[in-house]
Amino acid sequence: VFPSPGFSCLGCVSKPECFRALCCKGPPPARPEYDLVCIGLTGSGKTSLLSKLCSESPENVVSTTGFSIKAVPFQNAILNVKELGGADNIRKYWSRYYQGSQGVIFVLDSASSEDDLETARNELHSALQHPQLCTLPFLILANHQDKPAARSVQEVKKYFELEPLARGKRWILQPCSLDDMDALKDSFSQLINLLEEKDHEAVRM
Repeated sequence: VFPSPGFSCLGCVSKPECFRALCCKGPPPARPEYDLVCIGLTGSGKTSLLSKLCSESPENVVSTTGFSIKAVPFQNAILNVKELGGADNIRKYWSRYYQGSQGVIFVLDSASSEDDLETARNELHSALQHPQLCTLPFLILANHQDKPAARSVQEVKKYFELEPLARGKRWILQPCSLDDMDALKDSFSQLINLLEEKDHEAVRM
């Protein structure tokens, strides 16, 4: 729809720049995309968290047995997340899917048994030290904080020995649950900030 002859824009009448500003806006700049790998034991809640972020119906959530890829949209970035199944017979193949990753999401069940928590700790230690992942930003999510048996973030940090192991690395440890999407989105916003910082460092180099 073209402006009428008497159309005015902030006090300026029939100025070409006003017309261009209103009618000739180009598409918004493309959001950067980052390729991430998401790992964690079966039952940690990886699939449910990612599906919720994608606004998918919880009734359609099926535990990942091999791997799946989701494009998770945020206001300032799109995260292409490769989620790997967490069963015993699949974890030994995780490293085959690490190549090309720009960041890591590790999900743990903070209310799990001691045995499962020990296994999760070993897997996280292995990922933090893997040659293809050790320089990447990590988002570690202590999931199922809504359960009575959930361990606090401080308990998880101490048990997983994150301070000595991850010293010098870029990592975020955050509590989460499906009931608190604001906190979950904030955790991913922090990860995006780390990814952007890494992008800027690459440009400077």
